[in-house]
Amino acid sequence: MRKPIHKFDTYTDLKDMLKKSGEKFGDRSAYILKTDKEGEFKKITHKEFRDQINALGTKLIDMGLKGKRISVIGENRYEWGLSYLSVVTGTGIVVPLDKALPDNEIESLILRAGVEAIFYSSKYDDIMARLREKNNTKIKYFISMDLEKNENGIYSIHQLMKEGKELLDKGNTEFLDAKIDPEEMQIMLFTSGTTSISKAVMLCHRNLTANIMDIAATIKLDENDIMLSFLPLHHTFESTVGFLYPISKGSSIAFCEGIRHIAQNVKEYKITTVISVPALFEGIYKQIKKGIQKKGKWETVQKGIKISNILLKFGIDIRKKLFHEVHENLGGNLRLLVAGGAAFDPEIEKGFNDLGFRTYQGYGLTETSPVVAAEDDKYTRLGSIGKAFPSLDVKILDPNEEGIGELMVKGPTIMMGYYNNEEATKEAIEPDGWFHTGDLAKIDKDGFIFITGRKKYVIVLQNGKNIYPEELEILINKIEGVKESFVYGRPDGRDFKICAKIVYDKEIFKEIYQLENENDIKVKIWTEIKKINKTMPAYKYIRDISVTDEELIKTTTQKIKRHEEMKTIA
Repeated sequence: MRKPIHKFDTYTDLKDMLKKSGEKFGDRSAYILKTDKEGEFKKITHKEFRDQINALGTKLIDMGLKGKRISVIGENRYEWGLSYLSVVTGTGIVVPLDKALPDNEIESLILRAGVEAIFYSSKYDDIMARLREKNNTKIKYFISMDLEKNENGIYSIHQLMKEGKELLDKGNTEFLDAKIDPEEMQIMLFTSGTTSISKAVMLCHRNLTANIMDIAATIKLDENDIMLSFLPLHHTFESTVGFLYPISKGSSIAFCEGIRHIAQNVKEYKITTVISVPALFEGIYKQIKKGIQKKGKWETVQKGIKISNILLKFGIDIRKKLFHEVHENLGGNLRLLVAGGAAFDPEIEKGFNDLGFRTYQGYGLTETSPVVAAEDDKYTRLGSIGKAFPSLDVKILDPNEEGIGELMVKGPTIMMGYYNNEEATKEAIEPDGWFHTGDLAKIDKDGFIFITGRKKYVIVLQNGKNIYPEELEILINKIEGVKESFVYGRPDGRDFKICAKIVYDKEIFKEIYQLENENDIKVKIWTEIKKINKTMPAYKYIRDISVTDEELIKTTTQKIKRHEEMKTIA
């Protein structure tokens, strides 16, 4: 079992985490928010954040919501985190909902979860109005994150906070004194997928605090760090790693205004840490590389990397000085990048590290609260997801001759089960506590874990050979001008033909190759695919391609929806 490399505080539950970290970091900024005036920011301290949680939680209990299920839906913003913690640290069960779902699916999940109150931003005013009119849910309280005062039967989060503070001032301590059972379900998270197949994951405080402590033992964050919140907060990766963890460490959180604003946001907020999906980092790295090449400095930079890597062996780090311009273009403060949620191209990870940005890959699932493993300051190996977290055990189930089999995990972060789905729970968790991740992996002699693909997506050929689509997609995505790709097996007699749907960048093909016609673009890509084929055994050859400039169908965390893509291909 891996040993912690950093000291960390211990917590019994999230309420305990807020109390202990609040006492340590009360005067530090918890949130940095933009104001109406350009260049001016509003800072909310950790003490103010906790005071507002206490006020809102007190009012929610006063409204009769103790022990009830309460949803939160909206874009990443301060009120989202405030709502979440005011529910989960003393009021009831929090049910975060995916902000990108269509109205009918939002309604379906609200009904499935038995939600009795909901916090929402103004973007959802219309669907909330329809739900009020239909009156087919259990919702008694519709709470707007944007209204300043209660209005036409809709409650204002701001007025509720004000009323909660008045209750606190009068001596109401129901929320403050609320006892948390760390083994009881307090978080209900729906996995991605349509409502008919999405499963409701049941998590408890023990699950989340165990993961927060594991992260703290592995990846160092402190009160001087400022984290950019980019991935949707309803997703457990962002919720645990990009929200709860920085709050526990006294760090600050700033919200990204969208993918086009990342570079600007990183600069203006003086961001030190970004935790996101590989697609984001790969996009940033391609821009960095393109900028260096345009200036004709790529070869000079490569020579600098060789020199700095030699010096690193002697404990001398000159990367930030040597590549000063690159760092300044990203605000000058950025030090840590953590990728998770999908396979991360090892060359991109190495590229960032070579330029002086500490870059790690991690791995997890909603069912594991979420992080299972990650690289860190001590344990890194390109292409791996690092080693399993200190509190967890991992093993490979039924490994083949290459050592590849299903990754199994056991420990305190494993979910309680799927809500109202005993059959699925039994399939996922063995009686002795081992959890089936559904991911194929191998573990090397030093304990580093390498994910090879999703078990249900592996293409098994007639000769018994396995092909992992993700492995081929990484190679295809390296082709200049390719945005993303989707590899699949098309039935061909008794076997499968390996095919790829490839998304190209119109601007890059025009700029670099002077190509605009889609057939010409396809010919160019096919030439590059043939080069890739020559590097692999014949059974892995990509035999057919289709090209498009339209994005693949993805989840809110940028994972390809493979079943949906297969429907479009069929």
